[in-house]
Amino acid sequence: MGNLFVKKPKITEVDRAILSLKTQRRKLAQYQQQLDAVIEAEKQAARDLIREKKKERALLALKKKKAQEELLKQVDGWLINVEQQLADIELASKQKAVFESLKAGNNAIKAIQGEINLDDVQKLMDDSAEAKAYQDEINAILGEKLSAEDEEEILAEFENLETQITLQDMPNVPEPLQSEEIEEDLELPDVPTKVPVAPKMVKENVEVASSEISTKRKVLEEPLPA
Repeated sequence: MGNLFVKKPKITEVDRAILSLKTQRRKLAQYQQQLDAVIEAEKQAARDLIREKKKERALLALKKKKAQEELLKQVDGWLINVEQQLADIELASKQKAVFESLKAGNNAIKAIQGEINLDDVQKLMDDSAEAKAYQDEINAILGEKLSAEDEEEILAEFENLETQITLQDMPNVPEPLQSEEIEEDLELPDVPTKVPVAPKMVKENVEVASSEISTKRKVLEEPLPA
C-alpha cells in the first residue's frame, strides 16, 4: 500500500531526447550488423561466380557489395552524430548541475553574511584588540628585571631545593647490628683445659741452653788469678 503514495520522478524533455537518441543508436548498430552480413554475403557470392566462370553475375555481386559499403559509411556517420549529441547533452547536464551547485553555494554565503552584523564584527575586533593590549601589558610587567632581594630569595630557594635533592639521591646507610646478633655471629675457639706440652726436641734444646748459661755465669763469678 505504501508504494501507491511514492512520487514518480518527473520526465523532462532532456530525458526524452536522451532516450530517443539511445534508441536510434541501438537501431543504427543493428543496421550496421545487417549491412556487414550483406556485404560479406555479396563478396562470397562473387567468389563463387568467378569460380563458375560467370563474369557478368560476379561483377553484379561486387557492385551490390560496393553499394552496401557506401550505405554502411553513411550509417557510420549517423552513428557518430548520435554519439556526439549524447555526449553534448551529458556535458550540458553536468554544466547545469555545476551551475546549480554554485548558485546554491552563493545563496548560502549571502544568507550567512546576512546573519552577521557589521557592528558586532567591529565590536568583536575592538574587544580582541583590548584583550591583546592587556595581555601585552601583563607580559611587560612580568618581563621586568627582579630586585637584588628577589634574586637572593630565588638563589636561596634554589640552594635549598638542590640540598633536598642531593639528600634524597644519597644511598641509605645500613642500620647497626644489635649486640645479641654480633655475639651470635661471632664464633670463638674453645678455651684449653690442660697445660700445653712442648715437643721432645724443643725440650732438649731448652735444657742445653740453660746449662750453657749456668756455666758462663760461674766463669764470670770466679776471681781472676793475682
